[in-house]
Amino acid sequence: MKVSARFWLVPDNGSPRENEWCAPAGRSLLAAVAELRGNCENRFSKVREVLAASLDADDVGASVAVFVDGEPVVDLWGGYVDPARTVAWDRDTITTVWSTTKTMTALCALVLADRGELDLDAPVAAYWPEFAVAGKETTLVRHLLGHTAGLPDFAGPITVEDLFDWPAVTARLAAQAPAWEPGTAGGYHSVTFGFLVGEVVRRVTGRSLGTFFAEEVAGPLGADFHIGLAAEHDHRVAPLIPDPRGDKPPGFLVGVSDSYSEAWRRAELPAVNGFGNARSVAAVQSVLAGRGGLLSAAGAERVFEEQFHGEDRVLGARMRYGLGYRLEGRTCSWGGWGGSVVLVDAENRMVVAYVMNQVLWDGGYDRGLGVVMAAYDGITG
Repeated sequence: MKVSARFWLVPDNGSPRENEWCAPAGRSLLAAVAELRGNCENRFSKVREVLAASLDADDVGASVAVFVDGEPVVDLWGGYVDPARTVAWDRDTITTVWSTTKTMTALCALVLADRGELDLDAPVAAYWPEFAVAGKETTLVRHLLGHTAGLPDFAGPITVEDLFDWPAVTARLAAQAPAWEPGTAGGYHSVTFGFLVGEVVRRVTGRSLGTFFAEEVAGPLGADFHIGLAAEHDHRVAPLIPDPRGDKPPGFLVGVSDSYSEAWRRAELPAVNGFGNARSVAAVQSVLAGRGGLLSAAGAERVFEEQFHGEDRVLGARMRYGLGYRLEGRTCSWGGWGGSVVLVDAENRMVVAYVMNQVLWDGGYDRGLGVVMAAYDGITG
């Protein structure tokens, strides 16, 4: 089996960069001394080495997980919750994972499609009648999942606080004209993705996306991932640590400091504000890698239905989108701004996830890519 060491990962509202992971300059993996906790099968020892090296370098606190055939073969965590390094990252520490949340939202749609409750080839207006205006009458549900709906951003000014009003935001998107004819071009829907897919889920099920996810996905899987965080979990949250250069790059709608508010935690922003750790991310996404119960084999395979392959109008780079995920060969993946990542390999029935609290603008994904490549060493070595 051939394994590629190159992946595209895209930060929220940002530009993609191609990465090839290597150990930090002047540092050997074997020189890592960070204390890790958890479990790791011997054949995946390089994953442990990579995480330790990362914690000795740029990371503050992080967790990694590898699931094969639906079972955890790596579940490790280490480092600290706070930049002063006084509070240890614990087994059940969770944090905001930014756009890795999109994989959870997409999975909800795939589950409904597999049950026959949602037709991905139907017009969005079949479920959301108010959507059928301003040139969106023929927009299909699959266009929302494939970043081809032509609604990559909001028309006119919007604030983070505005995002907390679900009815107002979805009404705004329903009335908005698309930036291109739906289905004819691709452009990353960084924040709007969650509202668009989430409103369809709400119209189909009568439940908010976060509630549906909790009751029909995370609950049955026993996964500690949340879209809309209850107050009882606040004490477990590791606040994100901004990049040394600031709260957010120019042009970003949302900054690291926005994730500190109670309003952010309680809201459901199904594109960007999921809370979890690597174990919970991998546990949920293992549904696409052979873990039975929520999706049939055919239902899981649908993630690989190509929706777009070409130049992304927003990111300015070539992208290949399936139903809610980026595709490369028999893998589907996505990441969150600053570094979190999940990759599902259908051929090897493997899921790799990395979640951290230190946001890095440049090279942030190198940490997660190092974990991914180390996991491949475990299954091919």
